[in-house]
Amino acid sequence: MRNLTIVVVFIAACGAAPSRAFADPADAVSFTVAGCAINAPRGSVWAVDFSAGPPAPAPSPLRLLDVDQTQPARRSVPVEYSEGYNTRAKIHKISSYATLPLFVANYFVGQHLYDHPGDESMSGAHSGLVAGTAVLFGANTVTGVWNIWEGRKDPNHRTKRITHGILMIVADVGFLATAALAPESEHEGTRTMSWDNGRSPSTHRAVALTSMGIATVGYLLMLFGSR
Repeated sequence: MRNLTIVVVFIAACGAAPSRAFADPADAVSFTVAGCAINAPRGSVWAVDFSAGPPAPAPSPLRLLDVDQTQPARRSVPVEYSEGYNTRAKIHKISSYATLPLFVANYFVGQHLYDHPGDESMSGAHSGLVAGTAVLFGANTVTGVWNIWEGRKDPNHRTKRITHGILMIVADVGFLATAALAPESEHEGTRTMSWDNGRSPSTHRAVALTSMGIATVGYLLMLFGSR
């Protein structure tokens, strides 16, 4: 009997809500819950707060900005050169066009003397080509080193200029060694690598070809390096 009384009281309490809820049709959905859970603790699973607004939208996920990571191109630094620099550069450039033709001529004449020692006419031609090569590299070494020194503070193409200068100086040393290793009497050299005062024609030839190869690399570096 006691339990029945509790059930009747509970139903009466829940039924009191409809009379108030239907006075306002907008509360038709919430009257039953409000009436049944009016005394429920705040942390109860049955407690519903319909007065709260809609939930706040979830924050949008962070997006990485599309930042251009590339470094800006380095601007060329203007450097003022003297009139003498331009004159030396012109001499250096024009005379350099004779480099490869002289090398080709030296190779064929030298190879002929190596294969046919004793040819006086070719020996004279060889001496003339050697003298021309010495004049060319002497002039280009002076003008080139002078201009490299004057343009030492110019960062534009500095690596290329310095590399070219080093290669050509190494070639200069090689040509000096070639002259020092030349037999005093080339007609006495033979295909069997005979010696003349301790100097071998084969060594003279090898050093000459190596020096021409190094100089050719340095020449082509400046000719095509900036293209």
